[in-house]
Amino acid sequence: MKFDKMMVIRTVVLFVALLNQSLVMIGFSPLPFTDEQVEHALTIIFTVAASLWAWWKDNDITRKARERKQFLKENNKL
Repeated sequence: MKFDKMMVIRTVVLFVALLNQSLVMIGFSPLPFTDEQVEHALTIIFTVAASLWAWWKDNDITRKARERKQFLKENNKL
């Protein structure tokens, strides 16, 4: 069973965004930012947590979940 194309695209975009956010946090940003490290740390923690939760809930990651989705499509339940 293959992965859904849109799930792969969302996953790649998510990882690029997380990589970009991590690089900004360690100082590899072309844009200057303030030294309010606590605010930045809380922001990235919130972003990562919300992104992972949304990604996990919105995508069929496991083989079993993809099989269930395919079963539902085949039986016109989805």
